[in-house]
Amino acid sequence: MPTAAQESAAQYLFAARARGTPGARIPEAFRPADVGSALAIQRRVAALVGADVGGWKCSVPSATRSVLAAPIFAPAIHRGSPCPLPAAGGIAKIEPEVAFRIGRDLPPRATPYSEEEIRAAVGDAHVVIELIGARYSDPGSVSYPELLADGVANAGLFVGPAIANPFERTLEHFPLVVRTSAGPLHTREGKHPDGHPLLPLYWLANYLAARGDFLRAGQVVTTGSYAGVLEVPVDTPLTFAYGELGEFTVTFTAAA
Repeated sequence: MPTAAQESAAQYLFAARARGTPGARIPEAFRPADVGSALAIQRRVAALVGADVGGWKCSVPSATRSVLAAPIFAPAIHRGSPCPLPAAGGIAKIEPEVAFRIGRDLPPRATPYSEEEIRAAVGDAHVVIELIGARYSDPGSVSYPELLADGVANAGLFVGPAIANPFERTLEHFPLVVRTSAGPLHTREGKHPDGHPLLPLYWLANYLAARGDFLRAGQVVTTGSYAGVLEVPVDTPLTFAYGELGEFTVTFTAAA
C-alpha cells in the first residue's frame, strides 16, 4: 500500500493526466525523494488510470538512474494516422525508437531469463515513435524520482511497420531522416543510447519478473531514442525513414 505522501503525489499526477495540461512539480510535502518512493507512486498512478498496460519504455540502468522503466497504457498506443499527442504552439516532442512486441508471456520464476529465452519470446520488432509529454510544465527542473514517478515523460507510442528479420539487421545505428513535403526536417546519424535495443529489453524482462510483474504477450517494449528528443509540427504529414529498417508517414495532431 502506498504511504499517505505517495497517495497524495499519485493523486496529483493523476489529476494532471486527467486535466490534459502540465502543471507545477509535485508539492514538496509529498515529493518523492528516492527511486523506491517514485516507483510506488508510479504503480499507484497506473491503478488510478485503470487502463491495461499495453507496453513499457525502458533503458539500461546507470549510476545515476538505477531504474528506468515506465508503463505505457494501452489507449495511448496508436497505429493509425492522425495520431494525437501533447503539443504546444503547433509543436510536439517525439523520440524515434525501435520496439519489440512480446509474443509470449515471461512470467515470474525462480531463475532469471537468459538473453536467448527473452529474444525467443519476441513476436516481432517495429520502428516506433515515443510520444513525449510530462505532467510537469518544466520537466527539466524536477528531480529524477519525480520524473520516474510520472512515467519518464511518456505520453504514448506510435507503432510503425514491422522490421523484416530484425535480428539479422544492424539495430545499433542507422541514418534517420524526418521530412515533410518541403524537404528534410531532421537528419541524424541515429545511434542507440544503450548500444543495442535488445539490452534494455533483457534488463526489463528480469526486472519485472523479479518483482512479481512480468512482460505479457502483446505488450510493446520501446527501448530508447536514437536521436534524443525531436520537435516536429502537428497537422503536417511527416515521413520517418529509419535507414533500411523501415519508413512510414504519420500526421500528429494536438490531443484534446
